[in-house]
Amino acid sequence: MFVPLTPLRCLDRAIKQFGRKVGIVCGSQTFTYAQFGERCQKLASALQRLGVQKGDRAAYMSFNTHKLLEGYYGVVQAGAIVMPLNVRLSEVELVQILNHSEASTLCFEADFVPLVEQFQARCPAIRHYVALDDALAPGAIHYEDLLSQGHPEPADIMRVDENSVAELFYTSGSTGNPKGVMLTHRNLYMHAMACATTVTDPMNTVDLHTIPLFHANGWGRPQTSTMLGFKQVMVRRFDPALVFALIQEHKATDMSLVPTMANMLLNAPNSGSFDLSSLRIIMLGGAAASPELLQRVAEKFKCDVFSGYGLTETTPVLTMGKPKPTLTFANDAERYRRQAMAGWPIPNVEVRVVDLSDHDVPKDGQTIGEVIAQSDNVMEGYYRDPEATRAVIRDGWFHTGDMAVWDEEGYIHIVDRKKEIIISGGENISSIEVEKAIFAHPAVYECAVVAAPDERWGEVPAAIVVRKPDAQLGEEELLAFLETRLGRYKLPRVIHFSEEPLPKTGTGKIRKMILRERFWAGKEKRVQG
Repeated sequence: MFVPLTPLRCLDRAIKQFGRKVGIVCGSQTFTYAQFGERCQKLASALQRLGVQKGDRAAYMSFNTHKLLEGYYGVVQAGAIVMPLNVRLSEVELVQILNHSEASTLCFEADFVPLVEQFQARCPAIRHYVALDDALAPGAIHYEDLLSQGHPEPADIMRVDENSVAELFYTSGSTGNPKGVMLTHRNLYMHAMACATTVTDPMNTVDLHTIPLFHANGWGRPQTSTMLGFKQVMVRRFDPALVFALIQEHKATDMSLVPTMANMLLNAPNSGSFDLSSLRIIMLGGAAASPELLQRVAEKFKCDVFSGYGLTETTPVLTMGKPKPTLTFANDAERYRRQAMAGWPIPNVEVRVVDLSDHDVPKDGQTIGEVIAQSDNVMEGYYRDPEATRAVIRDGWFHTGDMAVWDEEGYIHIVDRKKEIIISGGENISSIEVEKAIFAHPAVYECAVVAAPDERWGEVPAAIVVRKPDAQLGEEELLAFLETRLGRYKLPRVIHFSEEPLPKTGTGKIRKMILRERFWAGKEKRVQG
């Protein structure tokens, strides 16, 4: 029997199997899965009544709320495509995305009313504006009024085209213009199923949505969490004190963090004021994490911590650093080193590390190649950009642009992005490796390593370092610390201590291209080490 693969089946299962269970918590509001499902279904029929057509793009400008989560199912059940926007992008970037996608509907929170008024003048394709809270822009309809026009009717799963696009996400644009990643019903369902196999105690899981749902590591969780009936607690905006309070109040067991978030929690002054003993698992993703960061988080919060790896284009998870049963660890340092790696593939994922001719590099943990993947999770392609799609999907494999090594156990260890490898005097230097070594110093709050120009070597590693508050750290002390951890040719030849936080994308990644451009524009003084 053929039954279409669609994330709507995740919601259908939650309604039928966990209908009376509290499913969604958002601020002071609580919804059982039956109540949440009814709201999703009403949204679907209300959007159709509003005039939203099959394949239309429905954009959201929202922080993490139950209404955004409802869009993941209601918009899709209506036959449209849900498109959460990175709310931290500039007005110019958002206008570009809305016009490129030709979104017909925009749902927005009050925080973004001034932007919405600009969109009304500059984005002619948008026909419907829906206010998610009480602040209305001219011509907008209130979300609850819209829902009141709908009726709860289960999705007709058998009529879904599993190969049609269900979600459209625009990449952060940290290395160029944002590209729209098309994810099909099949992509999303198969990803949810694969991730479900990694869950050990679903009935007692309380999932904290700490990462914004417009971020790959944020929106990759809702389908699995709903399918398995987790209690899902929305974190509207990330703030350490709020996160600690929600963990204590709801006895949260699981959450995902990007490294910058983990660092903020580690350095928050008030963590000891809360009961965080319910935490079981923290997954680090979105950027490479050092073993030192992972160990600090594990010891601070007394829970299991491991890395995950994936991209927007892969729905997102490809690999996880969870301990493999075939491995034993000589000591804790070895265990943390392994768990900080990108890890080994989840079910339904094939991953290779290849050279320029697409031949596998040796599994020696030393030879660098590009990570390529073949999976049900890989996107349909980039929206309205077949050339860019052909550039990354070749011969049935998705080329990630991430450089890595691998070993006989199939563990992937990311060393850098292709564009961020530093080539100094003919030697390839991993900026991530140097960053991890710098971060191991206890006085370092955050850091980034980029290429700076050098007349002799072509380019050399340049480190931008932010010290912890009240910490003392100078160039000589840092270099002495690094000399025991890095080969001499990998040592930073430029060290700049910044008093300001490093620039970041809306998803928390450090904007290394901006930092690099400062050096190449001659704005920074070169320091010879």
